[in-house]
Amino acid sequence: MSYYIKDYMDKEFPTIEVEAKVVDAAKILDKQKKGYIIVLEKGKPYGIVTEWDMVSKVLAAEMDPKMLTVRQIASSPLVTIDPDEDLLKASELMQKKDIKRIPVVKGGVIYGVITSMNIAQKCGEYVNKSVKDILRWSFPIP
Repeated sequence: MSYYIKDYMDKEFPTIEVEAKVVDAAKILDKQKKGYIIVLEKGKPYGIVTEWDMVSKVLAAEMDPKMLTVRQIASSPLVTIDPDEDLLKASELMQKKDIKRIPVVKGGVIYGVITSMNIAQKCGEYVNKSVKDILRWSFPIP
């Protein structure tokens, strides 16, 4: 059983161009219910806008979402991960960078997004497999 990111990532994800208005990003957030939008510049991954960005950088700062562009509030550069990495690597990266979502990118192309929820859903399975592997290596059958 594999635990590669490519097998557990969300393959469908909302996107928006950097020059779009923040109000349009908010509408996508509301419709998609993902909690984030991947920001693209000429079709390439540029950054990410999350619900938290909307709250902290727009609402709390009393900015006008009709006047701001997505570029102005996006977190960039993106923290990304390769689709062939392990879920554990994604979990460690999320913890180190204090983030909940990582775009899955290879060769400049975004293939999906791995989230803390994706990892949490597979955590028990991962631990069980790891324990079985350790036991198998520790007590080989003669």
